[in-house]
Amino acid sequence: MIHKYVKKPVVVEALHFTDWSKMDDLLNFCGTDNVLIVLHPDGRNDLYIKTLEGDMEVKEGDYIIKGVKGEFYPCKPDIFEMTYEKVKEGGIKSEYI
Repeated sequence: MIHKYVKKPVVVEALHFTDWSKMDDLLNFCGTDNVLIVLHPDGRNDLYIKTLEGDMEVKEGDYIIKGVKGEFYPCKPDIFEMTYEKVKEGGIKSEYI
C-alpha cells in the first residue's frame, strides 16, 4: 500500500555557491577534506563535494547543504528553493513548531 509522508521540519545549514570567489567560504563550511578541485590545462576548473554517495559535482549557483549527520551534498537552486526557506533570526517559522 502506498502512503503519503511529510518531510519533518529540520533546520539545515547551507551555503549558496554563486561563483569561485566564494571558495574560501566553501572550504571553511565543508572543510578541505570534503572538497575536491580539478584544475584543467585549458583553465577550466571542476568542483566536487565528497558525499555519503560519493563525489558529486558542484556547479556555480548550487547550494551546499550540511545534512543532519554532518554530511555535505550539493543541491540545484530550483530544488533548494522549493524545499527550503530561510530561517528567521531566533528560530524557525511558527507554522513549523
